[in-house]
Amino acid sequence: MADTILTDAVAATAFRRLVAHLQHRTDVQNIDLMGMAGFCRNCLADWIAEADGALSKEDARTIIHGMPPAQWKAQHQSDATPEQIARMKESVAKNADSH
Repeated sequence: MADTILTDAVAATAFRRLVAHLQHRTDVQNIDLMGMAGFCRNCLADWIAEADGALSKEDARTIIHGMPPAQWKAQHQSDATPEQIARMKESVAKNADSH
């Protein structure tokens, strides 16, 4: 099954569901996503901006957050703990092997 190719339509549908899920789960902090998965909402938005070429990171982040990033941060982001920062750094270090 590893060689199964996703169609663009299937990938787009799954991606839209991921974005909706991340917009709904505002209780999950970006730092926790970074600590567990090595990416967060901002990373996803940055990948979109890079893939588009004409879209700014700020505009892409607004798309992913469902609102301007500053508004999302003010409404949903809490201060990171030293433990969260340490987990994030450890997780992000693993990303170097995936690119």
